[in-house]
Amino acid sequence: MTFLELLKPQAVKAVAAASSKKRLMHDIAELAESAYGLPAPSVVEALMERESLGPTGVGHGVALPHARISGIDAVHGVFILLEKPVEFESVDRQPVDVVLALFAPEDAGVEHLKALALVSRTLRDAALCNKLRANPDPATLHTILTEDRSSQAA
Repeated sequence: MTFLELLKPQAVKAVAAASSKKRLMHDIAELAESAYGLPAPSVVEALMERESLGPTGVGHGVALPHARISGIDAVHGVFILLEKPVEFESVDRQPVDVVLALFAPEDAGVEHLKALALVSRTLRDAALCNKLRANPDPATLHTILTEDRSSQAA
């Protein structure tokens, strides 16, 4: 699985600010609806339900919200860069400005886990996150996220 398979160019957006974590979830859902046709109300509900199990803010300003959605047949991603970080109840208690949300079919097993692992591994790279933060243009963000990192050292 690669970022090219996960993330359409139209599923990448820079947002000036989200007033709250819940507002950010609505922004994610609206982007998922416009990029993939996912019903925004169902997406918000699924994301909030997953967050109730434990926050998906992984630290260093990065959040990886994810949910299973009925009616889809592949794992899809949505990326949002916030110009102004939002409180997200992250493990390190730092606000979040880099958000990559994943949506998987309800019966997805290993594919969902592979996608989460890929996203988590990639966004642990501080240099990559700094590059993302320095480039608020959606097309540039998509290029940065989808460039081939297989030739780079692990």
